[in-house]
Amino acid sequence: MCTVCGCSGDGATISEAHGHSHDHAHPHTHTHADGTTHSHAHGHGHEHGHDHSHDHGHHHHRHDDHAPAPDAGTLDYGTGPARAHAPGLSQARMVEIETSILAKNDDYAGRNRTRLDAAGVLALNLLSGPGAGKTTLLVETLKALSGRIPCAVIEGDQQTDNDAARIRAVGTPAVQINTGKGCHLDAHMVGHALEKLPLPPGGVLFIENVGNLVCPAAFDLGETKRVTLISVAEGEDKPLKYPDIFEGADLVLITKADLAPYVDADMATLEANIRRINPTADILTTSSRGEIGLARWIAWLEAARAVRLNDLASAREAEASALRAAAGGAR
Repeated sequence: MCTVCGCSGDGATISEAHGHSHDHAHPHTHTHADGTTHSHAHGHGHEHGHDHSHDHGHHHHRHDDHAPAPDAGTLDYGTGPARAHAPGLSQARMVEIETSILAKNDDYAGRNRTRLDAAGVLALNLLSGPGAGKTTLLVETLKALSGRIPCAVIEGDQQTDNDAARIRAVGTPAVQINTGKGCHLDAHMVGHALEKLPLPPGGVLFIENVGNLVCPAAFDLGETKRVTLISVAEGEDKPLKYPDIFEGADLVLITKADLAPYVDADMATLEANIRRINPTADILTTSSRGEIGLARWIAWLEAARAVRLNDLASAREAEASALRAAAGGAR
């Protein structure tokens, strides 16, 4: 829904490596179905009033003596052109809003990509649901790369700088972005963070997105690669329920592999479901506890960085050759 409601970019706070914070609230004008407009600044909120209550307790009991309940049907609000629903907005209007929001974001993403290209940086956008183990894996990764490959980190969370503090504790510069009620990073926020973060030439920039399996998938941040994490405890059907975040991934990391025997994880089914959504993504199984798969993840990183640097070097050599040719023709 973030591409429809237009909340992206409002109310974000960016904390620099030295701990200072800056607010980045932006005014927005909204047009209602009746044609009236109003302007205000707001956060990334997605608040919905309800006049009825919901019981969100989860109880798992086996009742072999009960017959299956009749099928009450499915309400699917994701079948129209916008693949979403918003009260008072037509599908055409929703597509128009989404196109406008993403076009603006893509412009900022292009600027970020230009800056990252100039520094020769491999930028990784790390996406997952909450608790998949992004920060823990990142800390172990930074320890393994220390002294070998220069790194920097942008942390995205709704509140606190806890994760950035963990990153700084291992000696890696980090900038914290707090999105407030926002449920994802966008390219504009990342651009502000890049202004405050010294980019390591030829190094790796890790962008840890807000923990969310839905909204971050729609927003290009200017990254080189997307890495989606899913823990074995989340269930084998997550790639089918939340396909967008897996569809665009260059690599899928299955984390917390050491827990697989305790949560009855069907690893073969999980990998098969990932392949159904994204047949070409690399898939690695990892666990920060016991360093399961950590060496393979580091090897993937090093290979991606080598390809990145070679591609940038080839592009610059081609540019240099063209300039030399132009200079010769000008004589």
